[in-house]
Amino acid sequence: MPATPAWPPASTPRLYVDQPLGPDAAPVIDGAAAHYLLGVMRMKVGDPLLLFDNISGEWLGTVAEAVKRSLTIRIEQQTHPREAVPDLWLCFAPVKKARLDWIIEKATELGVARLQPVITERTIVERVKQERLAAQMIEACEQCGRTALPELTEPVKLPQLLKTWPAERALLFADEEGGAPMAEVAATAPAAILTGPEGGFTARERAMLLAAAPVKRIALGPRILRAETAAIAAISLWMAQHGDWRG
Repeated sequence: MPATPAWPPASTPRLYVDQPLGPDAAPVIDGAAAHYLLGVMRMKVGDPLLLFDNISGEWLGTVAEAVKRSLTIRIEQQTHPREAVPDLWLCFAPVKKARLDWIIEKATELGVARLQPVITERTIVERVKQERLAAQMIEACEQCGRTALPELTEPVKLPQLLKTWPAERALLFADEEGGAPMAEVAATAPAAILTGPEGGFTARERAMLLAAAPVKRIALGPRILRAETAAIAAISLWMAQHGDWRG
């Protein structure tokens, strides 16, 4: 007797929708997403897809109606509730476009709760395009199976970040001049990681950081890491020690 095919298939498209989902919902997908589903994936009535809304979790749906530029979806069942994301923020100095995209993508996949761009004295990126970063973040969530989007905040200058920093949240300062290994630092959630720009932090910024009570210096090994590598290495170490990788 042949085995019953897996349902939904592993190839089922997965999308974020900015519409509340539930048993009685009938979300409509249009725009670029509809173009992708209809023109690239060749979806038709009855085909399955997975949707998540950042509120209620992930749902399995099927195409109820497909017209030239939109699809109406029939919700079949919930597949996952909204996940509980570890309370870790990534505070990062924006870097050049491709590397910045990589930071957003990988930090999202690794499970951070908030992405906070920080403008430092050596930040060379003059403008951060929030819409593009949000698109990268959503695409990463769609790919990795997240049901909760990270919070993406507006860029802030480093002095302002420190001025308004919550006292209960440890700020792990990835200092290229040295610090304690992550395994030796007590930094359970709530916590945040701070990484600098391509040229590193200035002496004035380093002094400002080390004078702030919630700041803890961490070292990321014996080699000098690129800004994007430092961010991902620090997140990975924290997730392995304090996050949701342990279970």
